[in-house]
Amino acid sequence: MVGVMTMLSRVMGLVRDVVIARLIGAGGYADAFFVAFKIPQFLRRLFAEGAFAQAFVPVLSEYRQRYEAEGNAAAIKGLINAVCGVLGGTLFMLVGLVVLAAPVVTAIFAPGFIDQPEKFALTQQMLRITFPYLLLISLTGFAGAILNSYDRFVVPAFTPVLLNLSLIGFALFATPFFSQPVYALAWAVLFAGVLQWLFQLPFLAKIDRLPKPKWDLKHAGVKKILILMVPAIFGVSVSQINLLLDTVLASFLPTGSVSWLYYSDRLAELPLGVFGIAIATVILPGLSRLQLQNLSVESNDGSAARFRATLNWALRCITLVAIPATAALIVLAAPILFTLFQYQAMTAADVAMSTYSLRAYALGLMAFMAIKVLATGFYAQQDMKTPVRIGIIAMVSNMVLNLIFVLILHHYWQLGHVGLALATSLSAALNAWLLFRGLSANTLLSDTSTGKGRLLTSDYWRLLLQVLLAVLAMVAVLVWLLPELSSWATASWAARCYDLSMLCVAGLAAYLIALWVLGVRVQQFKSPEVG
Repeated sequence: MVGVMTMLSRVMGLVRDVVIARLIGAGGYADAFFVAFKIPQFLRRLFAEGAFAQAFVPVLSEYRQRYEAEGNAAAIKGLINAVCGVLGGTLFMLVGLVVLAAPVVTAIFAPGFIDQPEKFALTQQMLRITFPYLLLISLTGFAGAILNSYDRFVVPAFTPVLLNLSLIGFALFATPFFSQPVYALAWAVLFAGVLQWLFQLPFLAKIDRLPKPKWDLKHAGVKKILILMVPAIFGVSVSQINLLLDTVLASFLPTGSVSWLYYSDRLAELPLGVFGIAIATVILPGLSRLQLQNLSVESNDGSAARFRATLNWALRCITLVAIPATAALIVLAAPILFTLFQYQAMTAADVAMSTYSLRAYALGLMAFMAIKVLATGFYAQQDMKTPVRIGIIAMVSNMVLNLIFVLILHHYWQLGHVGLALATSLSAALNAWLLFRGLSANTLLSDTSTGKGRLLTSDYWRLLLQVLLAVLAMVAVLVWLLPELSSWATASWAARCYDLSMLCVAGLAAYLIALWVLGVRVQQFKSPEVG
């Protein structure tokens, strides 16, 4: 259900990006808006569904296990009220500071704009409009974390649709009321924040968990969440920090680089959001309960085995999706971008530049998904230090690779924005590998008879081989049916949609048939008992 709701959100997100591409294309106005939008979005990953959620959900699960059996709902509500007050109060002060210091913040996140006064002024003006979105969306994420911990997954997964509807509506109907159409998009972001927060409140009231904010830094639960959250900021948000570094460096590259990276990243994030984040979101509460069960009994009640089985199931699911998605995005990058974005303000040259970065991002798709799942295994055990240490290594490697690809190798291969995307994918692969190695050595995830990590069983490796063979069949079909690239630039919208739809259907059919022939069955992916 989370996947379905997230798919709806991502599809609406693509519609949103199509509308934005038609309205502002990939020029200076687009670069300014995407930077002003990306700054609160980046911090949202820290304070909303990122580090905060990963620290808050295990603590809330602990409070529920401790107090619900006693019928002490007041203790659970006290935690929720204190967390809401501290989170909301802190972000209110941060928002006020950034609104006042918008020129400084813009210079930090887009230093390349300083030498372009018009673009710099436009970016800081829009930042003052978009940044309060951080407070609203973080409170929305807080509400969603509560609902998730009570196994109400659908409402939080649907909520992002409201952002997309707001942006689409303002872009289509509100632009005539602004001197520059791009300002309509900035106000749409702020309006969406209000709408998303208000949308969650009735569902919190339904489970009697509507917060009454209270500033209480001395609350034991708040202290524990803060302790867990500080390192989790790095652990859960490394990929976002890497993408933000890409934006900073892209601000020094030719005009359009920020936009090219934005459009390609949005497409790469479609399968990541629908499957990777959805699976990680669903397994976190269950893993947290299994961890608490494992600690609360002296004898082995099977909770450790179910913990391993849950992570193994999640990795098998993302493997089934990530590898074919990677291949499809590489083969169909240009047709997808032409079909979705190449109209009016978006040129064929912009599509070509976005194609290269999309392929580079696609190479890291499996790693991006694996990070979401593997990091959850640590967070459920309230181990934030290990993902932080690994995240710092990955972030440093990304910075080094950025410098190598964009600066040092510039004289040999002018990679430009493509080098930034490739560096992000390679550092994500390193991050995923180190997380996997850390979990494999984890006591909870080790086989008690041998002491060796059993995170990936022989069934996983068999599935991986089957998926790789099926993907080869899929790619062969796509390459065979793919029309000449030049025809996409001149075709009508209807023709593009028809051709792309037929390619997607044929590729999916080839993949699924090949999987069936190779012995893969739906029953193999029945969700394990997660507590």
